[in-house]
Amino acid sequence: MSITVFGDSISGNCLKVKWTAERIGLPYRWVETDILKGESRTPDFLARNPAGQVPLIILEDGRAIAQSNAIILYLAEGSDLIPKDSYARAKMFEWLFWEQYSHEPYVAVARFQMAYMGKAAADLDPKIVERGKAALARLERALQDGPFLVGDDLTLADIALVAYTRVAHEGGFDLTDYPEVQAWIGRVESALGIV
Repeated sequence: MSITVFGDSISGNCLKVKWTAERIGLPYRWVETDILKGESRTPDFLARNPAGQVPLIILEDGRAIAQSNAIILYLAEGSDLIPKDSYARAKMFEWLFWEQYSHEPYVAVARFQMAYMGKAAADLDPKIVERGKAALARLERALQDGPFLVGDDLTLADIALVAYTRVAHEGGFDLTDYPEVQAWIGRVESALGIV
């Protein structure tokens, strides 16, 4: 199987797909799609994904899959990134859902507003900052129980959550307040071969 990935290299959601494909040894073609230039809003792109969002993958047979966590679940099916044990697998899903609802909307949004829209930390919505810190604190507590989010091995939960956590400082979050998170970022980056 070989896929085409439409992604923007500044997006943690897109990098999740890249890292998952590389981790499982899946060949892919990366099509850089600059969201700041509106490249995911062209008629051509919208014909592939009416939501106008990246990442988007196109399978060899032409079918498309959108939404980062749906994509990584599809790609990793049958791999060691998805626990075989049903309880551990459910815990991985729990983290994936939590990431999109309680982490990404705050940590990633703060980063985008500061790093790409030029906002100062003082100009961020205080609720975004408060909820971003709460998300990082949740990770800090969870990582006191083991090296990875679900047991002793890397799973999709780690890939999904490291994407924006590793660059949270770009959104004004001080990761030195979260030593377990910092150590975990190092372990995940090492396991994935990313810097």
